[in-house]
Amino acid sequence: MRHAVLMADPIALRPAAEGDLRVIESLTQDPETAGEFGWLGWHHTGLRANWAQNGLLSEHAGTLVIAAGPQCLGFMNWRPHPAGRAGCYYEIGIALLPGARGHGYGTEAHRLLARYLFAHTTVYRLQADTDTGNIAEQRALEKAGFAREGVRRGLGWRDGAWRDGVTYSLLRTDPVR
Repeated sequence: MRHAVLMADPIALRPAAEGDLRVIESLTQDPETAGEFGWLGWHHTGLRANWAQNGLLSEHAGTLVIAAGPQCLGFMNWRPHPAGRAGCYYEIGIALLPGARGHGYGTEAHRLLARYLFAHTTVYRLQADTDTGNIAEQRALEKAGFAREGVRRGLGWRDGAWRDGVTYSLLRTDPVR
């Protein structure tokens, strides 16, 4: 599946519209669009049912579209993980269309999501994990102000093997760059 990407507009995060679902599906269900680090095999996503139920936004988790003007370039999401009895942290993720990669949109999208979550939730920690080979994502996280915490062995299954991952975090008290 091919998607043309216009590079003129600054990006913003916004709730998903029904027309965005095709792009989101392609970033999770099409090996070529998802790319080396995003393709995890075909699976039931429940995307359309979740969109119909809550617009992909719930009290503690969500998916927002990365948009340049009206055009969907990809998405960012977050979900809670327990942090003891006191609360939770959010794990965040990103997927960009192939034509939107390598233009700084990932860095800016991480900044926008961090600012949004720190402004509208009480979460203290954001965490992102990425494949040790995904240098572009590691750079985007670092440019956005995330701190590299280290390598976690056997973190994720992809392409027939367990892969090591790099964990990054951003605390509410850290500067978002």
